[in-house]
Amino acid sequence: MDQAITMGLDVAKHVFQVHGIDASGSVVVRRKLRRSEVLAFFERAEPCLVGIEACATAHHWARAIGALGHEVRLMPANYVKPYVKRQKNDMTDAEAICEAVTRPTMRFVPVKSVEQQSVLSLHRARDLLIRQRTGLINALRAHMAEYGIAVPLGPSGRSLLSALVEDEDFDLVPPLARTALLPLVDQIRALEAAAGELEEAIKTWHRANPTSRRLATIPGIGPITASALAASIADPALFRSGRHLSAWLGLTPRENSSGGKQRLGRISKQGDPYLRRLLVVGATAVLRVAGSRRAPDTSLTAWAARLKAHKPYKVVALSLANKLARIAWAVMVHGENFMAAPAR
Repeated sequence: MDQAITMGLDVAKHVFQVHGIDASGSVVVRRKLRRSEVLAFFERAEPCLVGIEACATAHHWARAIGALGHEVRLMPANYVKPYVKRQKNDMTDAEAICEAVTRPTMRFVPVKSVEQQSVLSLHRARDLLIRQRTGLINALRAHMAEYGIAVPLGPSGRSLLSALVEDEDFDLVPPLARTALLPLVDQIRALEAAAGELEEAIKTWHRANPTSRRLATIPGIGPITASALAASIADPALFRSGRHLSAWLGLTPRENSSGGKQRLGRISKQGDPYLRRLLVVGATAVLRVAGSRRAPDTSLTAWAARLKAHKPYKVVALSLANKLARIAWAVMVHGENFMAAPAR
């Protein structure tokens, strides 16, 4: 068998598919591998270029195969899809990956380290707990509304609901209903405690990471957003400018231009939705004080205030989130803290 210089690996839970070609482009290997056979196969193979779709477990396999002397490149799945010929199956997927990884214009995903994935696991778990807590609070609020009890939104209203459920002297809640609602109150408190512990772990990592601390000097970016950006973007130099980073996050308009006429629509919403949401939330925090006496006298807040005066609020928030992403790129590339320019 001739030596394969390029291989495409279609990863899965149990059955993997390998497609390899030689220097002339001829197929030299096409076989299925069980999970336990993958590393042994690449350990026997000569060092070559290995392409993998950037999906679940891809970073783990990229690190493991790369440690065996191979050059591993990850690619977005939607960039590989155009190379799939006819029917979709494991063989055609591996063949498409093998062909896509050789394209000179292909864009690749940096392989994340174990530390980066660990920090992002903290973020994902915290976000999941918060969503579960929100669902329980909404359920508790809906159950209490059945008995004519409505409280204000926010933490104060949630605390009042919990107190009313636990108060046995409060006769508007029937004893049978109280039996059903008490577990919800206990679950809400348990989720709050668990989310708080994860948040403290994120802040501890943030204080120990120089890049995350520098990002936190940007208005609207706190420890949560800063640590998520620092862990998600391994090498900011892969983006040629801050505009490319904001486009990668999906904060730029979707384009549908033709015939020399530019047509821009809503934001593309590509990239990581978690990072995009954090940046938009941070931008709304800046907008709340923009134009008021509490706002710092900087060019950023002055620009936001001018835009807020004649544009819809959400449009301004997205524009500011776009600007924050570009500022974050500059901070990471130059390795310096954000220095706010005074307003003119």
